[in-house]
Amino acid sequence: MNAYHVQVLTFALINVIMATSLSLINGITGQFSIGHAGFMGIGAYTAGVLTVVYKLGFWPALAAGSLAAALAGLLVGLPTLRLRGDYLAIATLGFGQIINVAIINIPITGGPRGLTGVPAHTTLPLALAGAAMTYVILHNIIHSAHGRAMLAVREDETAAEAMGVDTTRVKVTAFTIGAGLAGLAGGLFAHRLMFLHPSSFDFIKSIDFLVMVVIGGSGNLAGAAGAAVFLTVLNELLRKAVELRMLLYAGLLILTMLLRPKGLFAGGVRRGRA
Repeated sequence: MNAYHVQVLTFALINVIMATSLSLINGITGQFSIGHAGFMGIGAYTAGVLTVVYKLGFWPALAAGSLAAALAGLLVGLPTLRLRGDYLAIATLGFGQIINVAIINIPITGGPRGLTGVPAHTTLPLALAGAAMTYVILHNIIHSAHGRAMLAVREDETAAEAMGVDTTRVKVTAFTIGAGLAGLAGGLFAHRLMFLHPSSFDFIKSIDFLVMVVIGGSGNLAGAAGAAVFLTVLNELLRKAVELRMLLYAGLLILTMLLRPKGLFAGGVRRGRA
């Protein structure tokens, strides 16, 4: 593979981390988050600032970015995850916008000009290891007692509460884990692209990750991973179309939903099967 192919595949694997971590929140636990790119931005800028400004090593910076995103997920999840449906979606959308505005207005992040000079530490094998680790972690969580509680919340939150499940704690746990993994993806992204700009973590980016989860099939980790790779590569293939690119991309998404309304990889974790 040439350098371009390596670059595309590396970003595809980073998107696998984002899509599968969002699948834990949206597909497995049944919440509706549309601010996932905000957590990626926290991880990316935390890791980037630590390596560029404070000259911290890559691995500590990557861990700090993931922890910062997880903490943000916890702080956001505690007050907002008592909400349901559309109200939760609006709350997570607001959070994503707050993060984007904060990045623009904090001088240490480079503001609207972006953060430059991030060292290139993320390689294709490292991205592959991160995606594999994320998949294994999430797979083990889903097939544990905690995963069964998440599935119970997804299927019927009221019934889960009646059976003694602490639904708020379950949702906050899923939100925190998903946010931490998004922060990991952000750190890898920062040290691959070597330049960070607030537009990389806006509302449209969150929608991209949500589309990957839906296209892959709700509650299907393998489907989310496959859809992340498929859509990343598709987007690059359509880059040559220039003006027709977004029209073709949107048309293919609509066609996919018409032909495969449950996703390209329909299935996933169903009721009573953890």
